[in-house]
Amino acid sequence: MISNSEKSISLVEEKTQQLLDWAAEIAASSATYLEKAQALVKKLGAHYLGNGLTEIGFWTPSLTGEVVEVYLEVLTPLEQIDWRAKEQRITFKRDRVYLQQQGEYLWGVVSGMRAGNREQAGSFYWLRYIDRNEQLQTIRDIVPYSLPYGIFAPAELYDLDSLQANRLDLDYFSRTGIQGEGDVPRVGDPSNILQIHVGTASAEGTFEGLTRIYQRIAEKITNHQPLTSAEENYLGYDAIQFLPIEPTIEFRDEYSPESEFFSFVCEEKEEDLVQIELSKPHTQDWGYDVPILGSSATNSTLLGSLRPDELVDFLATVHNFPTGAIQVIYDLVYGHADNQSELLISRQFLKGPNMYGQDLNHQLPIVRAILLEMQRRKINTGADGIRVDGGQDFRFFNPLSGKVEQDDAYLLAMSDIVQEINGNQRLLFTIFEDGRPWPEEGWEETSRYRELIELKPESYQWGPLIFAHNTPALKGFWERKWSRVCEVMQIGDRWITGCANHDTVRRGNQVDLEKPINWSLGKTLSEVLHNAYDNPAVTLWVYGFSPGLPMDFINATMHAPWMFFRNTDERYGVKVVSEEIGFLNWSIKPSIYQQPQFFSRLKSLGFKQLKQLQEFGKALNLLMVQCDCNLDQVVEVLKSCADSHCITEIAPLTELRRANMVRFLKKLDVERLKTFALMFMEDCYHVCNISHYETHLNSEQTKFNLTLRRFRQQHLWLRENLTPQDRFNKISSEENTIFYGVRTNPNHPTEAIAFVANLEGEATTVTLGDWLQLDLKEWQVALTSPGLNKEKDLSDLSCFELGISQALLLKRF
Repeated sequence: MISNSEKSISLVEEKTQQLLDWAAEIAASSATYLEKAQALVKKLGAHYLGNGLTEIGFWTPSLTGEVVEVYLEVLTPLEQIDWRAKEQRITFKRDRVYLQQQGEYLWGVVSGMRAGNREQAGSFYWLRYIDRNEQLQTIRDIVPYSLPYGIFAPAELYDLDSLQANRLDLDYFSRTGIQGEGDVPRVGDPSNILQIHVGTASAEGTFEGLTRIYQRIAEKITNHQPLTSAEENYLGYDAIQFLPIEPTIEFRDEYSPESEFFSFVCEEKEEDLVQIELSKPHTQDWGYDVPILGSSATNSTLLGSLRPDELVDFLATVHNFPTGAIQVIYDLVYGHADNQSELLISRQFLKGPNMYGQDLNHQLPIVRAILLEMQRRKINTGADGIRVDGGQDFRFFNPLSGKVEQDDAYLLAMSDIVQEINGNQRLLFTIFEDGRPWPEEGWEETSRYRELIELKPESYQWGPLIFAHNTPALKGFWERKWSRVCEVMQIGDRWITGCANHDTVRRGNQVDLEKPINWSLGKTLSEVLHNAYDNPAVTLWVYGFSPGLPMDFINATMHAPWMFFRNTDERYGVKVVSEEIGFLNWSIKPSIYQQPQFFSRLKSLGFKQLKQLQEFGKALNLLMVQCDCNLDQVVEVLKSCADSHCITEIAPLTELRRANMVRFLKKLDVERLKTFALMFMEDCYHVCNISHYETHLNSEQTKFNLTLRRFRQQHLWLRENLTPQDRFNKISSEENTIFYGVRTNPNHPTEAIAFVANLEGEATTVTLGDWLQLDLKEWQVALTSPGLNKEKDLSDLSCFELGISQALLLKRF
């Protein structure tokens, strides 16, 4: 029990006046609107100053001119919070403090608030007021440091200075940053990247889980112990890129701003005490459904301890890794906000609806300044790089030109935010994802993927072969993409390359089964998908020969399922599920479905067999289109499937007429359909966790992939574009696509490599010496893909057989 003997929380008048004077001086200066806003927003939120003092600032444009009584509500727990408890009821002391209003801002310096740390909870806070309709309204801190109970709960005051001073990677920042005067250095380019979704990348689904994995690998390396195949999949990377780790939207039974994780239960007899029910957040999302509020903090669902220290612990682990520091890249989503943002932030942040929810109003100086400040606070947790999601979405109408234009100035400003950790300053390595003119018709052919790297040559941009709509599981894919392949080879030095990422693998699940599938990649759809996105021939070409910066996706290299999932949506949940139903065909085998630990929720509804779920999903997908997402109509047709051939466009749904399915269909209504959608998402989230597949990996392939990554690290000249002296070509037919080529190190002309890769088709006879005019006596085998035996299959390099997905790398000696 924490004592309630602390002094009441109160406003410190003199310190508050100093803060007001500071803000007034900025407002009266000759600086631009944006410059003024950028200065003011650095003090928004709650900053613990030490000695029991906290500086508070809120931007409240909706209250300007309103005659309402606004107060800072501070909730300080009087009991120890168990951060790992699923549910608990805690007594809080409630204080109300009246801040000082100055224009669109409220400011104050407050004494008595408790700052949180790894061990103890800090005071929670937000603004409250009674509106003209006698309704209690809330204004939340948009740039908090800690949101342990989600976006609808109050923020937590945190002792950030102590967290930074005690982190274990300060030497790393001292080595890579600068203190005092001088040019701020930019973090150097990695040679390759591993993309990770934290929620499915460990058994725990948290940063703690990831830290455990990397600490175990580090210990084995230090002690010269052998690694498992799964552990090999984490090694050989210079950088890790997380899918977004910002707080995401939360599930809503009603379109309400009330928190389901921080719920007021009752007030004690004493007016300043209140009972609050705390529920540990269990939001599941792939990361891109953001409300913007709280993007300065870390998604608490990814923190097993609910403490910001957990992310810093992971960063310190990889920054101090025994084989060398591993960089960490944050995926930032500032191009759109989910519609749930309307419940949480000022309307001035939003310009209007788009396909993702809402466009953000980057052109309003204060909004622009807050978003950049939000990013600054986020990267100050210790990131080394950023990936800017959806750069093509940063657009605005320019009244001077009368056109909708790209806000490239904002994108470049994101790259130039200075990180500061314990006085060490750095600029971060930057990747832009930008497929303009997407989503215009024909964008796949017209996108250049170069606009931002031309404006900022030290940055990178996602290249054409790693953008969302690539489907290598289809027959003839590499032949159709040949023009883009040539672009990668000729001008791809500043492109992120590779084949698998969160977007492309998701698209693989959506491929129409009527299209020409490349069955030479596998006997089942799941084999085809896995071998398309973790293909030895493609990997050797990308890592052993191609320019650019390769990136892999951990779910692809682990041969684990992956899809777009979220248990955060009551309004559109059924629609989302209907669009993702192909996941069941492409990623889930009956042998997986039958395992008792998988799909337990859906099995409880009656879906005992995978084919029953596939049939229901096929019907749902078609009906959602036919009925224009009218759930009442969809339910009526689905209910009739228990008795008749309900959908003439598809074959009779015989599996839905089995007894367990008939019971499900007879009881079906809109609410039960929404429940089905929620259970579907949660079951799929569980089955996508890579920890389930660690023991089923091909050790020969994981070793091959790791060897290739290390080869790339040892031959960094490969990242440059091909020179006029280099050669790259293909041999193709209706049945085959073979890539081959030769490159010379421009800095050391005696060093050269050659390769050949069978990306598609049956075994082919290769005469590489003839194709490239090489004297093979000067060449030796550097790397071979799994299944190629150096002594048996490659005894004569002048003529040999190369099967599907096989590849060979030669080096001149």
